[in-house]
Amino acid sequence: MSQGLTIIVSIVVVLTFVLAIGRKFKISSRYERKPRTLNSWSALDKGIDPTEEIQS
Repeated sequence: MSQGLTIIVSIVVVLTFVLAIGRKFKISSRYERKPRTLNSWSALDKGIDPTEEIQS
């Protein structure tokens, strides 16, 4: 029983440590990319109709 409890406590400590480091350094945000220009696909996502001509 005590060996199982030790394993569970160890797993919780390791997961807490990994999540704390991940939040501090924001590792996942390195791989998120935003489009540099507004193309027809991203315009549709923002509700802009790309078939309408833009009047300057």
